[in-house]
Amino acid sequence: MTSAEPGSASSVPDIAIGDCWRQIGVRGDRSCPELEQHLHCRNCPTYKEIARNLLNRPLPPGYRDEWARHFAQARTDEPVGNAEGSAFQTVVVFRLGEEWLALPVGCFQEVAELRSIHSLPHRRNSAVLGIVNVRGELLVCVSLAKLLGVDDRKTRVQDTRTKAFPRLIVVGNSDKRVAFAVDEMHGIYRFKQSDKLAVPATVGKASSTMTAAMVSWRRGAVGCLDEALLLAMLDRAIA
Repeated sequence: MTSAEPGSASSVPDIAIGDCWRQIGVRGDRSCPELEQHLHCRNCPTYKEIARNLLNRPLPPGYRDEWARHFAQARTDEPVGNAEGSAFQTVVVFRLGEEWLALPVGCFQEVAELRSIHSLPHRRNSAVLGIVNVRGELLVCVSLAKLLGVDDRKTRVQDTRTKAFPRLIVVGNSDKRVAFAVDEMHGIYRFKQSDKLAVPATVGKASSTMTAAMVSWRRGAVGCLDEALLLAMLDRAIA
């Protein structure tokens, strides 16, 4: 029988705490009169006070020694390796229209709120929408949906529990940064290289050229875009 991990329920004695959020709060019957003012338990002073008391409670006997033994053990984690031969890959997942796409996290510069796009005269490429001001820096803003042939006019049925907000994504490097708008940001997703799937023939021509692989995800399949090819396409579009 293996010993319990330090800090687990079996190694830390029970502490009597109030759990009003589970009884009358957002995880209970929502009868708490404070919800009308604070909207969510995490905004309530009572919730914060309970958390403060938990963090300030005395350490149980042997707590430090138990954790010291835990971290003194030899690591058995699977090595991440280098960028090309790593067992895992980290990407940022976003949505254009009804398509979920992803780019390696390394090419992302920042994610910002949408802002006004100022048009440029004599545009040679219709995918170039104009320029945007991102923290005082003027960046070229393009339509990634048009470059990839994704129909971003399609509306997607929203989850009633969450609301999707369009965002402005900045990619590239310190020398050349480009912005494009997305309909929804999911965030960072990490998967094994062995989980990659082949790109199906049903993917559009432009998208399939840029899509290096497909990855199964809880909301469906995600098309992992080739970073080098996409940045080259953006360069050609704004040249």
